[in-house]
Amino acid sequence: MPLILPGNVGSATAATGFNVDNSCRFDRASSDDFTKSSSGGSRRKATFSAWLKWGIHVGTSTEQGIFESHDGTNYFSVYTDGKNLRANNTGGTGDAIYSTQVLRDPSAWYHVVIAVDSDQGTASNRFRMYINGSEVTSFSAAVYPTENEDMKFNGSGTIQVGGGAAGNWDGYMAEVVWIDGSQLAPDQFGEFDSDSGIWKPIDVSGLTFGTNGFYLDFKDSANLGNDANGGTDLGENNIVANNQSIDTCTNNFCTMNPLYPDGTITFSEGNLKLTEGNSWRSAGGTMAVSTGKWFWEVSNVGNYAYIGFADIQLFSEGCSIRESFTTGAATTGRAHSVLNSDGRHYQVTSGGAQSSEYPSDATFPTFTNSIISIALNLDDNNFIFYKDGTAMNPSGNAISITAGTYIPAVSIYGNTVSYNFGSPSYSESGGNSDGNGYGNFSMAVPSGYFALNTKNLAEYG
Repeated sequence: MPLILPGNVGSATAATGFNVDNSCRFDRASSDDFTKSSSGGSRRKATFSAWLKWGIHVGTSTEQGIFESHDGTNYFSVYTDGKNLRANNTGGTGDAIYSTQVLRDPSAWYHVVIAVDSDQGTASNRFRMYINGSEVTSFSAAVYPTENEDMKFNGSGTIQVGGGAAGNWDGYMAEVVWIDGSQLAPDQFGEFDSDSGIWKPIDVSGLTFGTNGFYLDFKDSANLGNDANGGTDLGENNIVANNQSIDTCTNNFCTMNPLYPDGTITFSEGNLKLTEGNSWRSAGGTMAVSTGKWFWEVSNVGNYAYIGFADIQLFSEGCSIRESFTTGAATTGRAHSVLNSDGRHYQVTSGGAQSSEYPSDATFPTFTNSIISIALNLDDNNFIFYKDGTAMNPSGNAISITAGTYIPAVSIYGNTVSYNFGSPSYSESGGNSDGNGYGNFSMAVPSGYFALNTKNLAEYG
């Protein structure tokens, strides 16, 4: 199960002078996408570039459209089958390149470039694919355009971001660029960090975008389809201000992990909303921590929910956190701590012993439909649960836990919960950030506690 661990925090460790502030969160079930009309552009040369973070359909066989330029019948498209990156040009010779490289880590940001120039003399140079700055040369299918072929992009028709014939995208996009009239290399969009070797974004605002080209930086929540290059804005379809996110390729935020649901949990809204129908099911987050002080929130909590955190070993050893959360089973022998929706706290130590810190009488306040905040202190190995900003621990005191490596975790039954690791998928007016200025939380973040993102992990994790 892919996880971001302390000391392995990806592009946020790169000493970049260029920071990406925003991304757009796409929810496939809501049919989120952007469209604009196209005409009169180059039919032979173009480049698509975007940073992507996978959503629920990562690792599946579900096709998702990333970009498409079409006339209603024929199309040029960039999409994924849930694992591999693909590009198609229908009609003509049926041009297509399908990578064998698998992209299935929902905790990672990937940079993809598709670059076309059918005037090239060498066939493989006419249709090129790059992932994280490196050219892809291994394909399960590779049919290249004939020399001087007119492609299906930039004709009289429609350009679409986040959808297409393959269906809608589920996940995040940042720094989306369409270049009309030039085949560009990835070094026009990113560079390898000289210290870490990590591929990182660079400023693309100085590029020549061409007749139908555009640049989406998603900085304006009131107009996420704004072309930052100054061209015609893209129309927003089922896109609202809440689609804007601060989870980006230069500061990656924790989400819940769709690759380890204990059963049939439905993930949505950028893997921040979890829904379960009629069984106890569990899931964990994409970031694990063993030091530092961390803060996150859970809202829209109904009955039958266990909210908290668990030792990473519960996942890596294939143990059922559902069993541990709902019964406190000592057989796992792995630490976890959860708060039940009836107001009781359950804790299992690393030795497997269970304790209940809260009374079980019916007068204890439940947290149904409240906002639950978790303040996890792994410098001193303790924690506090908050309900709507008020500590739920006995007398407001922190509860001790066993030292270890922990991930956010949940177990739910016939229920829906929404997570806020600093970039909520729902409307949040709290406006509370951590000491580094990251996040939008409902409740005030306790002093010295931080949102779970890679910039904070690099400093405190």
